[in-house]
Amino acid sequence: MADQENGTSGLGWFLAGLGFGALIGVLYAPKSGKETREELISGALDAKEKASAYAIEQKEKAAALAQQGIDKANELVAQGKQQAADYVDKGKDFYEKGRTQWSEYVEKGKGLVQTQQEAVAAAIDAGKEAYVNTTAENQG
Repeated sequence: MADQENGTSGLGWFLAGLGFGALIGVLYAPKSGKETREELISGALDAKEKASAYAIEQKEKAAALAQQGIDKANELVAQGKQQAADYVDKGKDFYEKGRTQWSEYVEKGKGLVQTQQEAVAAAIDAGKEAYVNTTAENQG
């Protein structure tokens, strides 16, 4: 913004200097009125051409800066997309790792339950057998 203000201010000072110089030239010129008017017109046209050229130059600079801004924004957007994709991939990896661990824990739990069921069944069978043996001894 400061560059833009300096450019505008600089153009104003440039035009003021041209006008001041033309005025001084008219006051001290030993020429006829017609020659002076032609010179003033020529100076004004020259100043107009220079101002137009300066304006075009500034527009080109502004366009170049705008393009640089667009390019930088596109670069940052691409980096953001890549980072987001990386985070999604990491999230998927963590999800799969957690899922694998959960499956392992479930299988271990099933194995423990099966072992306990077998132990309880063996204990029940031993208890029945002991009962039958004790009852047969008491009756006999």
